[in-house]
Amino acid sequence: MTQTISPPTSSSTEQLGPRSALPTAGLARSVGAARAEQVILAVVIVVPLLAVAAAVPVAWGWGLGWRDIVIALVMYAISGHGITVGFHRYFTHGAFKAKRALRVALAVAGSLAIEGPVIRWVADHRRHHAYSDQEGDPHSPWRYGEDVKSLIKGLWHAHIGWMFDIEQTNHARFAPDLLADSAIVRISKAFPWLSGVSLLTPALVGYLWSGFTWQGAVTAFFWASLVRVAMLHHVTWSINSICHAFGKRPFAARDKSANVWWLAIPSMGESWHNLHHADPTAARHGVLRGQLDSSGRIIWVFEKVHLAYDVRWPSAERIQAKLA
Repeated sequence: MTQTISPPTSSSTEQLGPRSALPTAGLARSVGAARAEQVILAVVIVVPLLAVAAAVPVAWGWGLGWRDIVIALVMYAISGHGITVGFHRYFTHGAFKAKRALRVALAVAGSLAIEGPVIRWVADHRRHHAYSDQEGDPHSPWRYGEDVKSLIKGLWHAHIGWMFDIEQTNHARFAPDLLADSAIVRISKAFPWLSGVSLLTPALVGYLWSGFTWQGAVTAFFWASLVRVAMLHHVTWSINSICHAFGKRPFAARDKSANVWWLAIPSMGESWHNLHHADPTAARHGVLRGQLDSSGRIIWVFEKVHLAYDVRWPSAERIQAKLA
């Protein structure tokens, strides 16, 4: 029999404990360890961003070919959906159950986005939902207040600043199910190696596809590694910042989550964020007419080929009940 493992069915505050239970929400680390991680994090953020800044002049000259575009789009789709379908909808919220092979594949694919180890990512996001836009939320843009100056400061914090906090989310409290899974623990610990795979694979493919030329390797690394990682990072972080500050709120939620339509395609459906916070375990976030959600479609495919089951599709009645 094929072994199946499913994550918790909800990230509700009832599962995680009372919203006032802040002492165990985060764990302080030694200053030395925190500073070392902050330096590494700064490099991971800044270097791909510099590549984006250089993208226009490079493309204008000689450095962008159709091979680079194809490799970049494929890597973006694999790593991006690894985050949205895997880290977010499956591991964090239990929007569906998965066969063991799919569970492992999603953990690996999400790690290729270079957004942190799977256990840490999930713990941070469950903590976000437990205290969304209130004290204890690791990345609320409303952290400093609601006036313009405070919101600008809060948007920076929600987008990037929170990752440099010395306090780290308590994994034992927010992700005990993942800590109990030896395969997921191994994948989480292998994050540095998987990051290397994510960065070097495009260069290898570009080298082979271009007929064993170093130019093919270099341009593929530039576009499908550096630029791709930077774009995916900032799209993901925009869900934390922009989608909690601006946009439409057709559904009743206890926070300031909102829908931002122009992020729907690059975020693979994650920017329909208001419905997500109104109904966190729903497998599809884009539920209204015209709301594109490629992550929801991929889950549908997984269900059809029997890799996913017990999918929590939002019914018409449930959607209607959630409307504000």
